[in-house]
Order: sequence, then structure tokens, then C-alpha cells
Amino acid sequence: MPDSDQPSTKRMRLLLVDDEESYVNVLSKRMTKRNFEVSSALSGAQAIRILRKQDFDAVVLDLKMEDMDGIEVLKILKTMAPELPVIMLTGHGSETAAREGITFGAFDYLTKPCDLDELIEKIQAACAAGDATR
Repeated sequence: MPDSDQPSTKRMRLLLVDDEESYVNVLSKRMTKRNFEVSSALSGAQAIRILRKQDFDAVVLDLKMEDMDGIEVLKILKTMAPELPVIMLTGHGSETAAREGITFGAFDYLTKPCDLDELIEKIQAACAAGDATR
């Protein structure tokens, strides 16, 4: 019987949270090709509902959304799953707010549009840091 827990074959489970549907679709497809198992939420409320039903290795969370502010969503996610690494995404000029996210438990932030390799490196670093503290 094959061992399905081998780290080399395990796909990271990622939750993408952004209200720009086209951005989420493109990023989701690109991350899936990079061996991530991706779930998408187009609002903060939807992200919270998904997190109640599924476990994730990391979350990529947009700072500015229509229904809920990213910081507000971050606080709720951190209450639900304190060890869950969160990478904030922000548009140019909102870096102060993204740094505020770090004070509320985000691992780090990137400005949009972000380089895919840089995002993957941040996700892997966040997960490795989380594993080291468990």
C-alpha cells in the first residue's frame, strides 16, 4: 500500500480570498499547475464559511474587499485557526494597512500584482515557520 503522507507528493492546501473573480481564477489555475490544492473565496464571509468546513495549510488574503476589510477577515481567521499562516495581498499604496495585518497575525504581505514565484516562496516559508512552532 503506498504511503500517501510522503511530503514530496503532498499538495499544499491553499485558500485564496479576493473579491476580484478574474484575478482569483487566474491565480488559482497557476497555483494548481504548481501542485497546490486551491479553494477560492470571493468574499470574506465566504472565506469564513469555507474555513469552518475545511482545513488549509495557508491562506492568501486580499486586503481590500467589498464585503469585509481584509484586516477584519484576518482577525476572524486567526480566532478560528491561530496557527494558520496568512499572506496578505495589497494594492500599491496600501502597504501601511498590510503592515498592520502583520501585527494581527499575518505572516507577511505582497503587493498586487505579485510575482508567482515570490508568492509561492512566501507560502512555503509561512508553512515552514508554522511547522517549526507546532
